[in-house]
Amino acid sequence: MHKLIAGLGLTLALGACGQTAGPVPNSFLREAGSQVDTGLFGDATMNNTMIMNGEKDYVVSLANRFAQEVPSTITFAFDSAQLDGAAQAVLDRQADWIRQFPEIRFRVYGHTDAVGSTAYNRNLGQRRANAAVAYLATRGISRRRLEAVVSYGETQPLIVSQGRERRNRRTVTEVSGFLKRHPTVLDGKYAQVVYREYVASAKPASDVASTNAALEAIQ
Repeated sequence: MHKLIAGLGLTLALGACGQTAGPVPNSFLREAGSQVDTGLFGDATMNNTMIMNGEKDYVVSLANRFAQEVPSTITFAFDSAQLDGAAQAVLDRQADWIRQFPEIRFRVYGHTDAVGSTAYNRNLGQRRANAAVAYLATRGISRRRLEAVVSYGETQPLIVSQGRERRNRRTVTEVSGFLKRHPTVLDGKYAQVVYREYVASAKPASDVASTNAALEAIQ
C-alpha cells in the first residue's frame, strides 16, 4: 500500500514537471490588504510620527507656502538698487503676508547679472537686499525679523547670460526660521500659528490687523 502511494506521488510530481507553470496570482505575492491600498494608507500616522519626533520641519512648510502665496522676487534696473513701483508693489504683498506670522524670521538675498566685476556685483547685490529690507521695515515689519544676507552677486543667475539680464538683477525673500529656535514642533509654535489663523478667519479684517500688530509689538 505504501509503495502504491509513493508511486502515485512520484507520477504526479513528474507530470507536474512536464507542464508549463501558469502565472501565480499577484494576491499571493503581496501583503494582505495591499490590493485595496491606493498608496495613501498610513500617511496620517506617518505624518503624526514625523511631527512628534521632530522630523517634519515646519520652517520648510512655511517657506513653501510663502513662495506659493506671494511673489518672492523683485527685479532692478541695470546697475541700480532703487526700488521701482513694481518692486514696491511686490514688497507690499510680502509685508502683508509676513505680518500674519510674527513668529517667523526672513532673509533677503541680493543678486546681479554678469556685467561687472565679482567684487562690485557682490556689493551691488548686498545694496539691493538692504533696500528690500529697509522697505519692508517701513511697512511695519520689525527689523529683528529681517536679514539682508551677504549677496550671491552674479554667482547664481536665474537666466544664464553674460549680458544685461533683468531677471538676474533681483532679490529673493525667503522664510529662514522662527524668532526663538526650537528643535522640534513640540513647543507648539506652529500650532499657535495655525490656531491663530483659524480664529482670525472668523473676525473682520480690521480686528485681524490690530491683533497681528499687538503680537508683533510683544515679540
